[in-house]
Amino acid sequence: MRKIDTRMLGIRACLFFTVAMAASGSVQALDATTSAALDAAITGDHRTAEDKARDVYRKPKEVLDFLGFRSDMTVVEIWPGGGWYSKILAPALRERGLFYAAQYSVNPAYGYQRRYFGAFLTMLGQTPDLYRDVRVTHLSLPYQLEIAPAGSADMVVTFRNVHNWVGRGYASGRYAGVAFTAMYDALKPGGVLGIVDHRWPDPDTEDPDHGNGYISKELTISLAEAAGFKLVGESDILSNPKDTHDHPRGVWTLPPTLALGDEDRDKYIAIGESDRFLLKFEKPVE
Repeated sequence: MRKIDTRMLGIRACLFFTVAMAASGSVQALDATTSAALDAAITGDHRTAEDKARDVYRKPKEVLDFLGFRSDMTVVEIWPGGGWYSKILAPALRERGLFYAAQYSVNPAYGYQRRYFGAFLTMLGQTPDLYRDVRVTHLSLPYQLEIAPAGSADMVVTFRNVHNWVGRGYASGRYAGVAFTAMYDALKPGGVLGIVDHRWPDPDTEDPDHGNGYISKELTISLAEAAGFKLVGESDILSNPKDTHDHPRGVWTLPPTLALGDEDRDKYIAIGESDRFLLKFEKPVE
């Protein structure tokens, strides 16, 4: 009978446990300095009560932990809008890292983008000490693509934007590959791309125009892999089983938008924010 190497079994068990924990998003990999920087940013007075009320749904520290964020990184946030995540990323990176906010164009096509971009610039101007080193760049599909110098970023993140790139407003997906290529080009080899979006559970039934704001993780993965990325992890920490995905005005029916106003307001508040996936990709080291 062959002798069983219990030491190797132990190593394999540890490896299995580590992989399983990483997949669940529960690994606590943050170094002490990064953890403290994130805590200070998340609890800071520069974030409004409305910002902080969303932490229970968006779980910023857990998300950034899962992605391997460090406070000495160069990080690019794609389409930060009004700056909900930027209010965490920029202060956390201020002392040791570098933060690029890749906004819409200077003169974006849609009214909501103009409002968000204007609010973002106002935020930077009103708190210059906190945001003094933020570098504002642009991702305007399909032509304005330099979100950061090529090969300079350790991490690129984008929150609830990919569904836009495959929608009718952006040529029904024709420009999505361009967006992923821009993110790929900005990253260093081995750099991380983190994506959060509203989860459509069945890729066979998702709206081809994505007018409801949802996108399947399968489609998202295929777009990233087509640009050269490798999927290295996914997490369900942002899942919401109460979300039935069939609301009258899509994801905007739910908080924080509550597009129906007072109609069934309590019902949608009880559901909470949308069901979301969290994906982690890497740019391969060639």
